[in-house]
Amino acid sequence: MSAVTPGSATVGEGTTVTLHFTLTLENGTQVDTTRDKKPATFDFGDGNLPPGFEQPLKGMQAGERNAFTISPEHAFGQYNEQNVQLLTRDAFSDDIELEVGTVVAFTDPAGGELPGVIKTIEGEQVEVDFNHPLAGKPLVFDAEIIAVTPTTTH
Repeated sequence: MSAVTPGSATVGEGTTVTLHFTLTLENGTQVDTTRDKKPATFDFGDGNLPPGFEQPLKGMQAGERNAFTISPEHAFGQYNEQNVQLLTRDAFSDDIELEVGTVVAFTDPAGGELPGVIKTIEGEQVEVDFNHPLAGKPLVFDAEIIAVTPTTTH
């Protein structure tokens, strides 16, 4: 880890941040990491990171590392039973093999892609969970700031 230089840029509005991170469940199960590959880069406030991940980074400088526990409300939302839908087999195209655990992409009313996970299959009834797989789970976000630079507009 490099030393923090006084007066160097801090994470906040108008900055581009390069960082390594590891995302784990509270029990230590790793969900994602950049530590074994290229670091992640984002423009602070651009919407690429949920605010619950972005705000704890505010004020950090290159060379700093910290771990934050992110509540479900500030990560991927609370688990919502209303996002579990019961569909009939004919709602799926014939080329999809229906199995519990399979992720199926649907088109939402706005034309966007909406992934769902098949929870149960009973006869013609298929239960699909449209919650994010990490919904309802507190997450530990371990971030190491590599660089903070002023954002350049393209």
